[in-house]
Amino acid sequence: MSVQQTTLGQVRTRQAGMTFLSRISTEAVLMLGAIIMVMPFLWMLSTAFKTPAEILSWPPRLIPGSPTLDNFATVFTTAPFDRWLLNSLILATTSTVAILLTSAIAGYVLAKFDFPGRYALFMIILATAIVPFEVYMLPLYLSARRLGLINTLPGIIAPFLIMSFGIFFIRQNVIASIPDDLIEAGRIDGASELWIFGRVIMPLLTGPLSALGIFAFMQAWNQFVWPSLITNSKNLYTAEVGLALFQTGFTVNFGAVSAGSVVSVAPILIVFFLLRKQIIEGVALSGLKG
Repeated sequence: MSVQQTTLGQVRTRQAGMTFLSRISTEAVLMLGAIIMVMPFLWMLSTAFKTPAEILSWPPRLIPGSPTLDNFATVFTTAPFDRWLLNSLILATTSTVAILLTSAIAGYVLAKFDFPGRYALFMIILATAIVPFEVYMLPLYLSARRLGLINTLPGIIAPFLIMSFGIFFIRQNVIASIPDDLIEAGRIDGASELWIFGRVIMPLLTGPLSALGIFAFMQAWNQFVWPSLITNSKNLYTAEVGLALFQTGFTVNFGAVSAGSVVSVAPILIVFFLLRKQIIEGVALSGLKG
């Protein structure tokens, strides 16, 4: 064996060792980050099954010593939590369907139709995405009041029927993944614009729409400020607003709050697990193709 071959083998061995150490280090950092992110949820789940004495005990314990379901019973017996969950579900479902439909239509039109002011209109829509809700919260409330939407379920839902980010997200995916020749071929064959949108565009947007759907559902489900501002009837509270009732100026029922939070988080986890494949594909597509 020549000296050159020996040296080359040593270099390859050293590179393989460095690659292995680099991979181990990367996986260790990712594992640590995953643990840090998951720990609050595990602690919330653990607290939901603890007794009041165990919640306040020191040192704290992650695994309950005497698991109990009393906290879940408290949530549903002391307040109409089932009604609040239904209100959150109506809000999130209606908002998600409306956002997917409006984002798909607006994104397709802004991407593939050439008309005067298209770019300016898109810039205005994009600009609204960076405006904090607190800036237009008062004008929105006054508008809802003039329309008679105060203390009504439509009043809660109305601000979440359109998402500026959704329009931007779908527009970028339409531009990146759907060639103009495909649309023109449909028009040459005599297909209507509605047929092209429903039979050509929508099937190609399954991944991005799934990703957008989970974002829209989470946004609506986690809303607190607007539902608490526009409603004063307990029957119209959402789950997030209802959880605040378990906190007073002097005490917090940690067990009930944790149990309610577990029940409130469950629908989001269910939606994610049902659509996880499409969500990951949609996020990857948007990341790769802008």
